[in-house]
Amino acid sequence: MYENAEFKYATEAAFVTPQVKQWFESVDRDRSGEISWEELQSALVNAEGRNFSESACRLMIGMFDKDKTGTINALEFQELYNYINSWLGTFRMYDKDQSGSIEEGELGQALQQMGFRFNPQFIEFLIHRSDSKNHKTMSIDQFIVTCVQVQRFTEAFRNKDKERAGVITIGFEEYLAIALNCST
Repeated sequence: MYENAEFKYATEAAFVTPQVKQWFESVDRDRSGEISWEELQSALVNAEGRNFSESACRLMIGMFDKDKTGTINALEFQELYNYINSWLGTFRMYDKDQSGSIEEGELGQALQQMGFRFNPQFIEFLIHRSDSKNHKTMSIDQFIVTCVQVQRFTEAFRNKDKERAGVITIGFEEYLAIALNCST
């Protein structure tokens, strides 16, 4: 189900490229050297010309915020940039009609390319939970939210799955801690 799953397109950044440094500085409105979710939101625009959702931006900051301050520095921003570009590339590859959204089959193929083998019912669930307009599609920002969540839950699961059996046994409170940590 997940043994080959990796968000392998992006790697940890060892340095910040000049292009990303310039973008970081333009997004860092308060010149703190850190970017908040609000600053990130102001910089990201989806295919419909709207800013990414608050939840998408909070999740992205949370994924890369190594010191848990609620902000990311330039190096963490570079890592975020690398991931976003890889996810956008995958999304565009499967958004065959270039509508800015993907359907169930396209989502399944995109996630399979990333190494996940999810059953059709789970793919349908992912589409349904992110589709507020009932179009049976997933927008680019919801795709990124889904990628962030799948990435974070996969990492948490792998940490508990010592034998790589695809099964873990955890208590209720431990489950809640994992779920709450992965959702912020």
